[in-house]
Amino acid sequence: MANQDYEERQQTQELGYDPNFVPDSVKSFVVHMYRHIREKNVYEIHQMYESSFQTLSERLFKDTPWPSVDAVAHYVDNDHVFCLLYREMWFRHLYARLTPTLRQRIDSWDNYCSLFQVVLHGVVNMQLPNQWLWDMVDEFVYQFQSFCQYRAKMKNKTEQEIALLRQFDQAWNVYGVLNFLQALVEKSTIIQILEQEKEGLEQFTATDGYDYNGGSNVLKVLGYFSMVGLLRVHCLLGDYHTGIKCLLPIDISQQGVYTSVIGSHITTIYHYGFANLMLRRYVEAIREFNKILLYIFKTKQYHQKSPQYEQILKKNEQMYALLAICLSLCPQTRLVDETVNSQLREKYGEKMSRMQRYDDEAFAIYDELFSYACPKFITPSAPSFEEPLINYNQDAYRLQLKLFLYEAKQQQLLSGVRTFLKVYSTISLAKLASYMEVDEPTLRTILMTYKHKTHAVDSDGKITSNADVDFYIDEDTIHVVESKPGKRYGDYFLRQIVKVCLHCIVVHNFPVCYTSLVYINMNNLFCFICSLKG
Repeated sequence: MANQDYEERQQTQELGYDPNFVPDSVKSFVVHMYRHIREKNVYEIHQMYESSFQTLSERLFKDTPWPSVDAVAHYVDNDHVFCLLYREMWFRHLYARLTPTLRQRIDSWDNYCSLFQVVLHGVVNMQLPNQWLWDMVDEFVYQFQSFCQYRAKMKNKTEQEIALLRQFDQAWNVYGVLNFLQALVEKSTIIQILEQEKEGLEQFTATDGYDYNGGSNVLKVLGYFSMVGLLRVHCLLGDYHTGIKCLLPIDISQQGVYTSVIGSHITTIYHYGFANLMLRRYVEAIREFNKILLYIFKTKQYHQKSPQYEQILKKNEQMYALLAICLSLCPQTRLVDETVNSQLREKYGEKMSRMQRYDDEAFAIYDELFSYACPKFITPSAPSFEEPLINYNQDAYRLQLKLFLYEAKQQQLLSGVRTFLKVYSTISLAKLASYMEVDEPTLRTILMTYKHKTHAVDSDGKITSNADVDFYIDEDTIHVVESKPGKRYGDYFLRQIVKVCLHCIVVHNFPVCYTSLVYINMNNLFCFICSLKG
């Protein structure tokens, strides 16, 4: 097999790239994939999609596209749906390994249109792995984002590229992208299915979206993931309210189909958390970032061989940066697990302490972390071809950065108020005004601003508090109400148990962890084995 791969690779390199040349291993791949799809063998499809496709890409097509769909079509009975699926993978490989041309970007849009039209209006009687269905939605949104960034760099476009952009002005149109995602949500009736599931009438989550009665999971699961796709698109556009609204049918406080695929899980929480950050719902953002970062910390070693591993690590680092921003603006460390907090302090401890100051250095750090961790915002509108051609690909990012820094500066102005409120349980307005070197009317304005900036409207329209220190004014006296975190005894005991077990292994050469052989004496944990040998 290795010799065969080597010979095929040599042939490909000697010929250059011939789109009509199909190596034997590729023939075998498409024939078997086609058969498994017809037989609805989800396990084998997943194995070939996740393993075989990546292996062949690495061995034979590291720097070239796969063979054209026309070259492989006759091996799969010219099946229209399979050819659309093959082209979807073909373009995804092209985007990952090479730089697509404008014509290829347009062709990929046409292929997605054809594929989604078949799913929406045809009879698709097949089961595909959730990973593949997620990748379709994820790649669809990514290619839209990539096209918008490409189109916004007009300064060095050739006449041929400008002519193509004029001719295919509907390619990757923002309304077309949103319409397809929304159509998949509506046609799949996924919102109604999730509602019925709450009443015990459906088993969508319990079966991970698969249909074990001989039906198809494609439309339902695509509709489900399209809600995440809509969240992502609206975040790229800066419409955070609509993005979160699109995700409401999915209960992210529970395990769901979105958690069955690691890429979907991370994308969902990253964009949900970022949207909440931009809407000043810091507590919600901190809570969700904490959960996903703890999950990644515990499970990332299981994904080391996954094609998404680098992306997992990148998003992990970005979410730590966003968590650092949230905690600097809203010091709610009680919401953060000790493991996550330890990692956070190691990465951003020094910067977070500097971010508490109201000076240019602090705002430079806010700028740095936001620029590193934010999504790649897009301007979806087409350029004006009549005006002098300029690059506008950074315009959307600069606008979102400006809005964020404006909010950060307002929040930092209130840090002085928070400092004084932490010191006192009650204090008169006159006394606090003298400490802050302002008059009483100005202090009342500052306190009202503090109230406004530490409260936000949640998804249900209710006003919620982000404040770690709150207060009320009775006549001319400020009464401070500080939230006190509950003590976490469980984490402490678990860490001590691990230390005890390691002691057993190292000192007594016990091959296993005797977590059950631990007892408590006074304030210390002792190893039962040690006490016997004592």
